[in-house]
Formats: sequence, structure tokens, C-alpha cells
Amino acid sequence: MDYKNDIKYRKETLKKLLFNIQKSEDLIVKALYDDFKKPEFEAVLTETNYVISELKTTIKNINTWTKPQRVFPSLLNFPSTDYIYKEPYGDVLVIAPWNYPFQLALCPLISAVAAGNRVVLKPSELTPHTSAIIAKIIEKSFHINHVEVVQGGVEISEKLLAKRWDYIFFTGSVTVGKIVAKAAAEHLTPVTLELGGKNPCVIDETANLRLAAKRIIWGKFINAGQTCIAPDYILVQKNMKINFITYLIEEIILAYGKKIQDSPDYARIINAKNWVRLTDMISPEKVFFGGESDAADLYIAPTLVDEPELNSKIMSEEIFGPVLPILSYDSEEDIDRIISKYEKPLAFYIFSENDSFSQKMISRYSFGGGCINDTVIHFSNKRLPFGGVGYSGIGAYHGKLSFDIFSHHKSIVKKANWLDLPMRYAPYKDKLKNIRKLLDWI
Repeated sequence: MDYKNDIKYRKETLKKLLFNIQKSEDLIVKALYDDFKKPEFEAVLTETNYVISELKTTIKNINTWTKPQRVFPSLLNFPSTDYIYKEPYGDVLVIAPWNYPFQLALCPLISAVAAGNRVVLKPSELTPHTSAIIAKIIEKSFHINHVEVVQGGVEISEKLLAKRWDYIFFTGSVTVGKIVAKAAAEHLTPVTLELGGKNPCVIDETANLRLAAKRIIWGKFINAGQTCIAPDYILVQKNMKINFITYLIEEIILAYGKKIQDSPDYARIINAKNWVRLTDMISPEKVFFGGESDAADLYIAPTLVDEPELNSKIMSEEIFGPVLPILSYDSEEDIDRIISKYEKPLAFYIFSENDSFSQKMISRYSFGGGCINDTVIHFSNKRLPFGGVGYSGIGAYHGKLSFDIFSHHKSIVKKANWLDLPMRYAPYKDKLKNIRKLLDWI
């Protein structure tokens, strides 16, 4: 077993993983439902199918990605040929979250394996059914010395972080991300931190309100709002607000029916702790729509909140649930005052038919990624990097970039022996004038 140097071995293990996931897809979907009633459509679209697609892309391209990449040489080194070699970091720790517990565990693992690393995966303890089936699939697909699943709670994560790793990949909250970064700094371990933030969604007076409402409701309430790139709050032009809220309510009912708790297409809150956190956010606010909840079912209805104070609990932290505050604005100064109050978000959404306004918003604010006239869908393109900036994360991945982040890029210059220019060698007398001319020329 030579997973570090044998590309064929890596490829075969990934093919085995693909087979085992496809064979177990129904069980994975059931596990996701058992953990928090994730609808089958969402489980397939955002979890199993996404992972299967990532595996197929990686298997198809691994031979190309692992080849030394030839780059144009520097004239200072003439004659030479220059390369970038991709080598594995070594021992990699992947800590996965609970909101997309299959996809966000398996995708980084796939890329880490493709790059030749040994991987320890810590899935979320909050999704025990999904974590259990992940462990079974990994056990069937890999030798334990190659990929290992370690299950447990906070104490297990702390023990893992106390060890020395060559790379750490973490997806989760900003609070825990800081703990991971601190532990990694102890050994100067490189990290990727996929975090979150308060993602704004700006709607101007030129927007197609009905279509905007449809796309926002889908992006916000998929997975019951427990998505790191979901719109966190809406900023709508004041004159459009009442019409827009009407469309939002219509789209919620079209999506989930009038008895939303009975809908098979609406997930539940992950646990009682988060249910309490979210209901505490809602209770002091003016609710346009929704607000109903059921502790026994861990259910919170899609909820629209009207003009919360910027220092309120609902506007002071990432919501990460099916609650959508709606604020209005008169001017771009109002937009700036609100958005600038918060750290750089993971996502940013603009609904507008005015290209200059959209471009101005994109240029003015720093954020991980986003969409114009849609939400969330930028995540689906493997050719686009996915990651945050500032408090919303460190590093980006997806597709080939995922392979690259788990690879050390080693620079090699192969110098030819048939010519050896004497200019660089001592003694340097009378050479400086000529070397300056050469440097200015190149």
C-alpha cells in the first residue's frame, strides 16, 4: 500500500469508494432523514449526488492533476526547464459539520486521498446515523492505515487537535474555527477553515420581485435554513418592501403548503439547543409570517421578521435557521451602514436589473462568493473556488482546487549543463553595470 506515490492505488481506492457510496445511497438518504428529516430530494441533490459527481471528476482527472506541471522558465536561469511537483502534505485531519454531514465530510476527504495523504475524518456527533454509515463506507473502501473515521464529541475533537498534523481542514462555526486555528498554530500546521457569517441579500427597485422571492425562499429554507451560504437577512428598497413580502409569503406556501409542519419537503432543526437558540431570536421580534414552533418535533416554521434592530440578537449573530429578517433602505448609504456593521460574509446576493448597481455592490464589499439574481447556486460549479474571507474563512476549495489545497507545490528548476554563463559568479568586478542592463531588459 503506497498511497503517497502510487497514483494507480489512489485511483482504485476512490473507485471502490464510489461503488460503495452508490450501493449505499438509499441508506445514506435514510440516515439523513433519521438525523433531521432532510427531504430525499435535498439529500440526493446536495449530499449524495454532489459527492458522486466529485468522485467521478476526481477519478477522471487524477492522472493529469498529479503530473508535474511545466512552467515557463526565467531567463535568468537560461538554459533550464522548470516544473511544479505536487506532493502530499502527509497526515490530514478533516473535521466535518452537521448541516451537510455527508457531503462536507466526503468531499474534502476525496481530494485529500487523491493528493496522496493519509486522512483521519471526524464526522459530526450531532448526526449519528449519517456518521455511522460514513464509518461503514470508509471501512469498506480504505485500509485503516490510509483513511480512518474517528467518532465522538467535543472531547474527541480536542484530543485530535492536540496531535500534530500536516494539514487540517475544518468546516463549522467561527467560534470553533478560532480554536482550530489556535491548535494548528502550535505546530505551524496549514489550515483550510470554511466558516460562515451574516450573508446579505440586496433587492433594488429594478429587481424582478416575484422571481427574486422564489429564488430566495428556495435558497433560504432549503435544509431548514441550516446552510452557511443561505441569505441571512434581506435589504429591500423601501418602496418595494410590502409587495416583496407578499411574494415571499406566496412562495413559502407554494413550496411547503399551508400546513408546513406536515410537508415532506421541509427539514427539522438539528437539536434542542439550536431550536432554543432560534426561538429565542424570534420571540422579541415582529413576525410577518411564520413563527410557529414545536419543541418535540424540533420544528420551526419559515419565519419572516420585520425590521429588527441592528443590535438585536437576530442581527448580532449568524442565524443558521429558517428565520429571515427583512430590512428596508432608502439609499446606498443605508445599505453601506448595515452591511459594514458586520464581518466579511461568506456569501453576498444581489437582485437587480441594473448592471452598474450590481457591479458597484460586488466591487464595494469583500465576501467569499455570491450570485446576481439568484442564491446559493455558485456552490454547485466546481470550477469556481468556494471559501470565505476574514471571519468567514481561510482558503477555498472545489474541483481541481480541492486537490491543490491538499498538495504541497514543490518548485524544481532543472538546469542544463551545455552552457554556463559566468556573469553571476564572483569576482563581481565590472559586472554590476551589465547585470543591471540585463535585469532591466527582462
